[in-house]
Amino acid sequence: MRLPRFKNLSLATLTAIVIATMLLLSVGMAYVGVNWYSAYLDDTINSNLPPEAATAYKDLTEGRVPDGAGVKTLVEHLNAQDAQTDLQIQLAALVCGLLSALVCAIIGIYLARRIARPLEDLTVAAEALKSGDFSARVAVSTSNTQEVSSLVETFNALATSLDTMEKRLRFNNMAIAHELRTPLTILQGALQGMIDGVFPMERKIISDLLLQVEGLGRIVEDLRTLSLAIGHKLVMQRQPLDVAQVVEAVVAAARPMLEERAFEIETALKPATILADPSRVRQAVLALLNNASRYAESGRWLRCETESLPDGSVVIRVLDRGPGFPEDMDAVAVNPFWRGDPSRSRATGGTGLGLSVVQAIATAHGGHLEFNNRPEGGAMVAIHLRPE
Repeated sequence: MRLPRFKNLSLATLTAIVIATMLLLSVGMAYVGVNWYSAYLDDTINSNLPPEAATAYKDLTEGRVPDGAGVKTLVEHLNAQDAQTDLQIQLAALVCGLLSALVCAIIGIYLARRIARPLEDLTVAAEALKSGDFSARVAVSTSNTQEVSSLVETFNALATSLDTMEKRLRFNNMAIAHELRTPLTILQGALQGMIDGVFPMERKIISDLLLQVEGLGRIVEDLRTLSLAIGHKLVMQRQPLDVAQVVEAVVAAARPMLEERAFEIETALKPATILADPSRVRQAVLALLNNASRYAESGRWLRCETESLPDGSVVIRVLDRGPGFPEDMDAVAVNPFWRGDPSRSRATGGTGLGLSVVQAIATAHGGHLEFNNRPEGGAMVAIHLRPE
């Protein structure tokens, strides 16, 4: 038995329709059964009439005047059968009512199980999800009600999100271990060599080890920033802020570093005021400049822009003429440890967390991070900040 499609019906409406249908079916079946049995009794009584009563009954049904004696016999016979006939009709009504109720109950149970089956599937999938199987999904059916369809879609979306988070967490744990292993190995080897007398206690060696410690500190600080973003504690104090002035100050502070790498720096800073956390905005802009100085060094050109948009939001853009982003840009967005050039990123001091930190800061300000490859070559990264 195939159910009609109930996707556009609510569960309350469907329940009311099923109950009303079962009631009408029950009454209809009882009515048909009692009528049939009444006709059967009439035929039985007529077939058992005495001859003169049967003749009188036939004359009455055909519109002729019956014989008086025959009519008297017919009336006496019918009166004698009244009590027994009433009892049989009452029993027939009771039996037909019970049978119709039983049939409707069986049909109702079947329909209820069909309606509740997605909930049973949801329960099984939820148990699998609880046990750690994030691949559990529930098939979407066109016969589900609005509430069940919405619940199934929400559950599948939740399971997909948990599956993605679990895979990302697994990858992040491996990436963190990979990022920490190299500097820790260098520190351990050098310190052990000094203790064993293999390496001298020279200032140059200690200075190199300090660079490794500073690299570990940057990784820890970036991870702390991402943790604050997850806990919605990244932006604590907002104040009126002209992002053009902030970007100008950050560019001025980073200019010696950029000029040392032979970068040509351009700015187009239009006034753009918004409620924002100045320290986080500075952190985001500096992270973009550091990221560009490492991965766009071949282009030797950077341009910073600020602009206020009609919807009240502001945008900060950093453009370069480097190699740009890979074709799979989704990896840049979802991979916190993405590196544009894995072969030299560690040598240049990057943690791989730069864009993730910037994205977290933009999200904490109600905005988002946009990145694209420029048609003329290079990359464009934009921080969109929205008012509260």
